[in-house]
Amino acid sequence: MTEAHDWVGEAVAVRRFQERLGLPGLVDVHVHFMPENVLRKVWDYFDALGPLTGGVEWPITYRAEETERLAVLRDFGVRAFTSMVYPHKEEMARWLNGWAAGFARRTPDCLHTSTLFPEPGVESYVREAIESGARVFKAHVQVGAYDPADDLLDPAWGLLAEAGVPVVIHCGSGPAPGKYTGPERVERVLARHPRLRLIVAHMGMPEYEDFLTLAERYQEVRLDTTMAFTDFADRFAPFPPDALSRLSGLADRVLLGSDFPNIPYPYVHQLEALERLGLGDGWLRGVCHDNGARLFGLE
Repeated sequence: MTEAHDWVGEAVAVRRFQERLGLPGLVDVHVHFMPENVLRKVWDYFDALGPLTGGVEWPITYRAEETERLAVLRDFGVRAFTSMVYPHKEEMARWLNGWAAGFARRTPDCLHTSTLFPEPGVESYVREAIESGARVFKAHVQVGAYDPADDLLDPAWGLLAEAGVPVVIHCGSGPAPGKYTGPERVERVLARHPRLRLIVAHMGMPEYEDFLTLAERYQEVRLDTTMAFTDFADRFAPFPPDALSRLSGLADRVLLGSDFPNIPYPYVHQLEALERLGLGDGWLRGVCHDNGARLFGLE
């Protein structure tokens, strides 16, 4: 944890936010827990302003050991969260899934998370993960540099659609575009698997309106709020004000995401950024708790 950040004081502010809305806690669908050696490499990448950061300075606010990061989330009142892992090459996803399954077993408030990659055997290990109790998957099109409509992934998408297991997918072109980011390839996947429960990470930043259109077209598409609407994101990818009415219309399919611990500002700022949209307490309650609780059967 950075010495300058008072997360104890921040926990009071986060709890007050929940109390005002009458929430039993927060459900955060975009939290990263990874094997420690992998997470350290991710932090090193941010520190070095790697190409996928868009050249934006990115201090890690919650740089701490795993036990302390868990304590922070619990002090914030986060009642359920993911452990987003993602591979950037072949023969990595199965190993990450094994680690994430063990993490979920020792962390009851974590939603058992798995991942996938277009490679031989992906259908087999996705099936194994589902059968072992995976409740959510992570797909990272930008970092993995793969086409989500790759034929190798098609059987896996079919399994996930049939099982009703949600997939948080980073497919927008922010903070920096990738070879396969953007809405077009995701739409190809949805055309084949219209019941697939995709949760578009970062609201599809910066192609917000294109991904709103997909959510309006496909009833199982959802969006997570990760980094969207914050002062940080508004510097390079502001959400279009004219689209707020569409966001309001999708009130039951927008989910809280934070990117904890890899965020360059306090966790509470994401909540404040959602509140200042002015979409009402009912919308906030759905986003911060009820929609996620319903999706994952936490009610």
